[in-house]
Parts: sequence; structure tokens; C-alpha cells
Amino acid sequence: MPRIALAIALASSTALSLVGTASAEPAKTLRILTAGGEWTDAVQKCVDKPFEEKYGIKVEVDTPAGYAKLAGLAQSGNVNVALVDLETTELERAHATGLLDPIDWEKVKPFEMFPDAKKPYGFASTYFSTIMAWRPDAKAPKNWQEFFDTVNFPGKRALPDYPGYVLAFAALADGVEPAKLFPLDLDRAFKTLNRVKKDVIWWTAGGQAPQLLQDNEAQYAIGWSGRLVSKPEIKHSFNQGMLDTSWWGAPKGADPAMQEAAWLYLHEYSDPQKQACVAQHISYTGPSPELDPLLPKDKLSQFPNYKANRDVQFVTDGKWWYDNAATVEKRWQEFKLSQ
Repeated sequence: MPRIALAIALASSTALSLVGTASAEPAKTLRILTAGGEWTDAVQKCVDKPFEEKYGIKVEVDTPAGYAKLAGLAQSGNVNVALVDLETTELERAHATGLLDPIDWEKVKPFEMFPDAKKPYGFASTYFSTIMAWRPDAKAPKNWQEFFDTVNFPGKRALPDYPGYVLAFAALADGVEPAKLFPLDLDRAFKTLNRVKKDVIWWTAGGQAPQLLQDNEAQYAIGWSGRLVSKPEIKHSFNQGMLDTSWWGAPKGADPAMQEAAWLYLHEYSDPQKQACVAQHISYTGPSPELDPLLPKDKLSQFPNYKANRDVQFVTDGKWWYDNAATVEKRWQEFKLSQ
């Protein structure tokens, strides 16, 4: 084919492709990668099933989610999902490495959402908190300085073996003001951890924090709110807790028709009624500011994003964690080897 004709043909093909993308009909099957567990079970009951009935689009869920899975799909050239569940730092990493398409907010047309729940490349799916907890027979701490005071508040501390879930609290314990927490002062954070490290039990699975308290192996713990707040035998506080977010990201290279279905799905997900339904099954809340009146009144204090809890917490800085990942990991490994 002559070059000019070939160029015209390619240009026409490209134009048709773009037109096809813009006007693609939603696929009849939407595939999603999620973290699994109780939260996914609740979403399937409260969002997926009504979505299937309303639009006639089947939702297929697979696990695990996360950055590694997303990167693997991209490398294989077979991006067969249109939404993926990502933590905050994973979202920043996936965006920085070009693995995500922007969220088409004009097509999503969401119900009202918290401003920090809408990013160009991320749709906040749920909020969770990392908080302090203690046994009922232990002296109750009011803040992180008291939590890490092993002299006046004696006992073992069960702490997450993940720097992203402990260093900010350690910095607060050394007197850093919550409003000036980021950029994180690593020297002050590790100063606290070095002071208490002989009284620490490190945990790696979320269920260990409440179990260590219940077994009286630890008297104080840092843990994820969903694992702690529904247990009457454990005391907890959201004060100076860390409010974090899980996100829906749209993988680059997904089938355009399935991506159209994804925008419809995110619209339904933003419905506060559906988020309230999810909260009936697990103590995590979605991105709607209209949610509080819809939540069960006897469980309001358990929800991370309930106004009274949200107002006393800080929001983690995912971009800072991503930008400083190598430095944090080096300092963390040095600290762990020093024990």
C-alpha cells in the first residue's frame, strides 16, 4: 500500500478507534480485583447484586488486589479487569508508574463525596483507621505520649511490623504536633521506638493485635479499627488515630467497554444508601459525607469516618510515603536489626 494511502488508512483506523472508545457500550461483564474478606463480602451484597439487577451487568470479583497484581497484569499485556483495589501508597505508585487511567468523573457522576475522596486517578472506596487500644485492666492512655510511656503506663505494646502504620504515632509520642506531622521526622519517630523496643511485640497480621490483648500477652496495642472496635473486652480510642483510605483505580489497557461498565459501577458505589448497607456488615465507611444519619445509631462510635471520630484523627500522606519509601525502608531495616 502506498505510504500516503497507508497513512490515511491508519488515521481513519485511529479515528474510528477513538470514536469507538468514546461511544463504547458498557460490557455485560465487569471484572474487579479486590482484597477479599468481610469487606468484599459486604460489597457484593450491598453494591454488586443491586448493580447487576439494575444494569444487567455481571460483576466478577477476583483476589488478591494491590500494586504487584496490577503490575503483573500490565507486564503480561492481559489487563482483564477494569477496577482494582489499592492502598493509598499503592495508588500513588501505580499512578507514578503509568499503570492507571484517569477516573472519568463526568461519566461517573457521583453522589456527593468528601473532597479528599476524589482524585484524578483514584475513587475512595472505604475509610479505615489505625488506632490505639488497651486491655480494660490497663491504665487508659489519652494520647500517644502516654501510650508510649512504659514507665507510667507499664505493659507490653503490640505494634504493627509495618513502618507506615507505626512511625507517625512514634513521632507524635516525641512531641511532634499533629498539624506538622508531614514531612515525617524519622529521627524523632525512631527515637521513640528505640526507647520502648524492649517492651514491644511486633505483629504482622491484623487479627494478632486484638488476640494479643485478649490473651494478656500485651496490655496495649496499635491496630486496625475494624479488628478492634466491635470487641467489648477491648478499650480503644480514635483520638490522634490515622485515617486512611482504600481506593478504586482504573487499570490502563482495560477493555473500553468494561471500563464504561466500571464508571456505572462507581456511580452506584457512591450512593450513601449502599455504603450504609456495607457498614451494617463491617465497621468501615465509604466516601459519602451524607452517611452519618444512615448508620446504625448504636454503632456510630465504631466508624472511622463518623464525624466525631474523623475530627480527632489525621489523614496519612500517601505521596510522602511513596516519595520516601526507600529511605523509610532502609531506616526500618536498620532499626529492626538493632533489636
